[in-house]
Amino acid sequence: MRVILAEDATLLREGLVRLLAEEGHEVLAAVGDGEKLLEVTAEHQPDVVVTDVRMPPTHTDEGLRAALEIRERWPDTGVLVLSQYVEKRYAAKLIGGGDGGRVGYLLKDRVAQVGDFLDALDRVGAGGAAFDPEVVRRLVARTSHEDALARLTPRERDVLEKMAQGHTNASIATLLYISQSAVEKHVNAIFDKLDLPQAKGYSRRVLAVLRYLGS
Repeated sequence: MRVILAEDATLLREGLVRLLAEEGHEVLAAVGDGEKLLEVTAEHQPDVVVTDVRMPPTHTDEGLRAALEIRERWPDTGVLVLSQYVEKRYAAKLIGGGDGGRVGYLLKDRVAQVGDFLDALDRVGAGGAAFDPEVVRRLVARTSHEDALARLTPRERDVLEKMAQGHTNASIATLLYISQSAVEKHVNAIFDKLDLPQAKGYSRRVLAVLRYLGS
């Protein structure tokens, strides 16, 4: 894949550049602030942007704001956000933008697990989603739809949590040790219990995840 990196910590940035190159990805640019990230994204329009949350000049939310702008201006570019903390408001906006695909949010501790990081990158690059389980748990804590969610069985909640992390039905089946047909039945039950009828132009899967995250 063609990748752009945005990370102000030089050691981590260079380590990621080397890792991605070793995995056969083309790193088009590696920058240290949100403004430069937008410039190089406009120039190269990569397959995926990997960005930190807090970068110069204020070290608050420059990376996240750049990620949201990239999602809006270049919807075909995937965005994988790396963060030391869970920024709830922006994380919910990320998954709520577009069709819910080509986006990921990982805590930096997860980056140390190289396989998890590369898997997330591959899923985002392929048009899917990849959310750190801890990010999902934190977002769930703010949901305002507990009445609807209370109708779900424990297994249905397990399936919905994996959906929120960006897993496909096949992946959920493997993770929960159930058949894919069982996953499909649970997914359909989730749609029914959350009152999500089939509607042209809308993905019920994305709407279910948004309901789960309370966006």
